[in-house]
Amino acid sequence: MRSIWKGSIGFGLVNIPVKLFSATQSSTLDFDMLDSRDHARIRFQRVNEQTHKEVPYDKIVKGYKLDEDYVIMDEQDFEDAAPDKSHEIEIESFVDIAEVNPMYYETSYYVEPDSKTNKAYALLVKALQKSKKAGLARFVLRSTESLCIVHPVDDVLVVTRIRFAQEIRSAEEITAPKTEVGKKELDMGLALINQYAGKFDVSKFKNEYSDELLNIIKLKAKGKRATVKKMKPVKASGDDLYDQLMASLQTKKGA
Repeated sequence: MRSIWKGSIGFGLVNIPVKLFSATQSSTLDFDMLDSRDHARIRFQRVNEQTHKEVPYDKIVKGYKLDEDYVIMDEQDFEDAAPDKSHEIEIESFVDIAEVNPMYYETSYYVEPDSKTNKAYALLVKALQKSKKAGLARFVLRSTESLCIVHPVDDVLVVTRIRFAQEIRSAEEITAPKTEVGKKELDMGLALINQYAGKFDVSKFKNEYSDELLNIIKLKAKGKRATVKKMKPVKASGDDLYDQLMASLQTKKGA
């Protein structure tokens, strides 16, 4: 793997030189848009919506619509707003990782120390594991300031970018049901949850859609067509919530 960032992780007076490597990859297939008549690739042009003519790249500027007018920005404006290009992930505090709402998570990076014998790196891993804490920090990636948590996965440090609070929309506009749930239904719901409970093992789940789509592509290239099994939806036996929960429990036991 190729590193995407070089710098250091700092906590207190301890400084650990590190490199970041992307820890994620896409499992979706990449499709090109083609002309159905000759299968030539479709290219997109930057077109002036008034003249309908293509605009040369050197004539394009960036503008932000404020009220009804555009404010034109130049490169100096973006440079003035950009954070200092620090190459340090400075841990500002340590938090309980269980308190980080999953809504804040973005993407993760593996952290590699500058040497295999870096004692400070090993210390931070062990201390975070034992305390069940995560470091909360800021760092600059591609001229953009990011908020992140530093946490261990096995014996490797991971930096996971998280969203700022202002990037999470409020749920005020969402209408939640106000129906009262009786004790009988709640007890049955808890029993159903306990029956389906298990340890989190994401390796059991695969992107079956992409796999099936790739299989269809390979068969189609050979002039064949895949046989696709359609799932039949299971309908509830009645409208009563308690009966549905009871039937779900019995179905799970039978399986």
